[in-house]
Amino acid sequence: MSTIRLVRHSVGMMGRHKVRTGFMMVGSFIGVAALTLVISVSLTMSRKMLVMFRQVFGDASIMVQDGGAHMMGGPRNPGTRLKIDDIEAVVKQVPGIENWDPQQGLTTTVRNGDASDSAQILGESERAESVWGRSAARGGFFDITAVQSSARVAVIGQTVANQLFRNQDPVGSDIEIGSVPFRVIGILEAWGTDPHGMDRDNEIAVPISTLMRRLTNVDTITGAKLVVASDADEEAIARGIREVLRQRHGLSADQPNDFSLLTSSEVREMMASIKRVLLLYLPLVAAISLIVGGIVSASLMVASVNERASEIGLRRAVGARTEDIRLQFLVETAATTLLGGLGGIVLGYALARMGATKLHLGEVAPWGGAFVGITASLLVGLTAGLLPAQRAARMSPIDALR
Repeated sequence: MSTIRLVRHSVGMMGRHKVRTGFMMVGSFIGVAALTLVISVSLTMSRKMLVMFRQVFGDASIMVQDGGAHMMGGPRNPGTRLKIDDIEAVVKQVPGIENWDPQQGLTTTVRNGDASDSAQILGESERAESVWGRSAARGGFFDITAVQSSARVAVIGQTVANQLFRNQDPVGSDIEIGSVPFRVIGILEAWGTDPHGMDRDNEIAVPISTLMRRLTNVDTITGAKLVVASDADEEAIARGIREVLRQRHGLSADQPNDFSLLTSSEVREMMASIKRVLLLYLPLVAAISLIVGGIVSASLMVASVNERASEIGLRRAVGARTEDIRLQFLVETAATTLLGGLGGIVLGYALARMGATKLHLGEVAPWGGAFVGITASLLVGLTAGLLPAQRAARMSPIDALR
């Protein structure tokens, strides 16, 4: 029998047994949809996390935060002891630190005339541009003179500019942060959203001295970023930072730290662990549903072989070869699961786009999930059809016609 006639016959049998074909397609449809969804979202989230890591940490840096416990290992004990003087002492006493920037912040209402916005206000030093790798896309950034004089100047994010000024140029205009007037001297480079969905363009950078004296009325900071030399030992520097801060805060040996540290190497380890979960374990869990669908398909095709025994015997009696019978059932099973898998890819990609939009992950790349989905559905179909095809091919024509 020619391959074309065999395929036509297989397609005809799929249409004749609609209920069985539908159940086989549903199993593949659900499994591939789940696999496509998980892989697409995982790849997009992994890419987003890598971009955010490079934006925040660069090649090598250490984050110092006020409060005890571990920065990313659960809630930290509240602390109000970290000061700019502490960071200055660390930079002087611990070798290997090239640059640094302290931070303090608050969320408050910002106004320009009748327009208002709730924005994150970041108090930073004149070194923030080089430390964070984010400068002004238009206008300029404040300098050391503005920090030393507690000048009321601000560099606003693009979201803030859109909310307060619409289509007008904000550079040189005045805004109110809380009840304090500030002059806009620049617009920050676009950043986008972080993995938590926070709009990083809805931020305003002001001199940290201005924020501490005029907006928060505190003499402590929430944290600092320390840029480490590329050839330096991060762990040795972290140990040195702990020793200096513990000594300055008068902590005895049995007292826990009232600050926390996070190195870029620790973040890389956490990211590697998260990527394993995203790109290995979650797809494996999603693949279970596809395997279950394959088992269902195999069971239905085994039952189909028993139901179609007379058909198999008649075809063998008129000259069909063992290979023809085997190929027919393989084609029927593979085609059914593949069609269900194609539908699952469409649904999985649609759900992935919805999830990525809700999580602010950016554009979803469909090709990775689609390739895995098509390959998986075809392999499952061929595997599921192997046993029924072998069973059908081994049937004796005489026994089948009885």
